[in-house]
Parts: sequence; C-alpha cells; structure tokens
Amino acid sequence: MIVLSGGTGTPKLLNGLRRVIPEEDITVVVNTAEDLWVSGNLVTPDIDTVLYLFSNRIDAVKWWGVEGDTFRTHKTMKSSGFDEYMMIGDLDRATHIMRSEFIRGGDSLTVATQKLARAFGVKSNVLPMSDDPVSTIITTSFGKMHFQDFWVKEHGEPDVLDVSIKGISDVLISPAVLDALKHEDEVLIGPSNPITSIGPILAMSGMRSILKNKKVIAVSPIIGTEPVSGPAGKLMHARGFEVSSHGVAKCYEDVVDVFVIDERDSANESDFWDICCDVLRTDTLMKTVDVSVKLAGRMIEIFETVI
Repeated sequence: MIVLSGGTGTPKLLNGLRRVIPEEDITVVVNTAEDLWVSGNLVTPDIDTVLYLFSNRIDAVKWWGVEGDTFRTHKTMKSSGFDEYMMIGDLDRATHIMRSEFIRGGDSLTVATQKLARAFGVKSNVLPMSDDPVSTIITTSFGKMHFQDFWVKEHGEPDVLDVSIKGISDVLISPAVLDALKHEDEVLIGPSNPITSIGPILAMSGMRSILKNKKVIAVSPIIGTEPVSGPAGKLMHARGFEVSSHGVAKCYEDVVDVFVIDERDSANESDFWDICCDVLRTDTLMKTVDVSVKLAGRMIEIFETVI
C-alpha cells in the first residue's frame, strides 16, 4: 500500500497501519514542500516524523521530534544571540546533520532518506515526493513567508490571503515514487492538511493522472467545520475551499474513489452528490493507538470490499 503523508494526522494512521499489515508492505510518499535549511542543515519535518514513527522514536505527545530529546544546542545558540526560531532538539539535529552531509556528498534527498531509514532500522519504504527543491509560501497581511515562518515563527496567527508552491512547475516526481506507483494499485491519502501537506504531492506534474488509475481512499482531517489540528482551516479558506469534509473532498474529487469522514461529522452523504465517490463514516479521531488500529483496519477492509 502507498500512503500519501504530511505530518501529525497521517503518521497517527500509519501508527495503526503498521500494526495491521507488515511494515515492509507500506510505502509512504511524504510531502517536502515544508522543508527548509536551518543553521546549515536541511530540515524535513514531515519525513522526519515518519522516520521517527517507524523507528519507535517519535514524541507521541507532540507528534514531532524525538521522544526524550534535549535542547542544549538550541539553548546555547539562543543564549549567545543566535536567532534560531525553530526549536530543534539535539537528537533531531543529528538527523539533519547526517542528511545534509549525505546531500552535500552528492546524494539525492531520496537516497539520503533511505540511508537514514536503514540507520534507524525502518522497514517501511519512506520516500520524499521529489528530489527537487520546493517551498510552500503563505501570503499574509504581513507579506509573503515560508510555511515554517508562518506556522512556527508566527504561530499561525497572521491572516492568510493565499497559498502558493514555489518551484512546483519544475518539480518532478522522484523516480523511486514513480516506481512504487508502477507496482502498487492501492493509494491511501492520509488525514493531513489538504492544502500544504497533500496538496504539493498532488500538484506535481503527472501525479493526478497517475492516481486516476489507482484505487484511492482519502481520509478527511476536518470534522464539522474545524480541522482536527493545524492551520488547515485558514489555508483552505484562502484557497477558496469550504472548511468542511466536503471542502476536503473537493480537493481530491478527480482522484478519490472512497472518501472517509468522521462519525461525528455533521455532513450527510447527500452533501457529496457533486463528487463521484463513495462516502463512508467511521471514527477518525485518533486519540489512542486502538482507534488508529481500528481505522487502519477499516481502510484495509475498504480496499478489499468496496473499491
């Protein structure tokens, strides 16, 4: 199975999926449009979250970073007057250093990620969506800024006027991702932000055309009119999408076969009449591992019996 992933929401589903099917049967295609260089090293937040999950190192309270990490380097730099607004843990920074050295040595982001996965004992196939640099840019009332500046430095507080993906017209789907898609028909779009997490993956030239010929399930990260976490609401509104599960489905309408909404969602199946897909309802609010496992099992069942 191939899973399209950003941070937080989809990794929680992956945490259940890895308990339902063998980890080596899971390929995760991860968003890279939120990556950036910090203090001389390449930070890939969504990739690292997936790597830390599968290596049993994830901080499952924050759903980013390494459990039990310390921040001595960051604090020393800050006390010395160096402004590193992104709070990076010491163990997390070691990952960034290794990745950056691999890339400076000539490796692609895919190869660097595979080397880290092997070093961490990860059995699943974790792949960046592309080896080409790309950045999500948020246009706010204070001007344009990188997504990380908006979300981390500004705490997601500025009003969002628009969202764009710098460089996306020149970005190629990585050869490793293309190969995975060639050999796998089942694709699961996880409950990550549809604009800045899943959106860049789908925006790569040729990706939507490929997915139209696959069996695709998408899980909504919106319940009612509120995102489960993160700034999806602001970003969807800025891009002209209704902040609702129906709005998420509209983001995926040309590729999705089955759209999964939460059992608490106020939407009715009839609300999706304009989208040619089946709409199913279940518990998607993954507050515990048990719920993640049940949701993952339901995804397997849908692939086997519905599509």
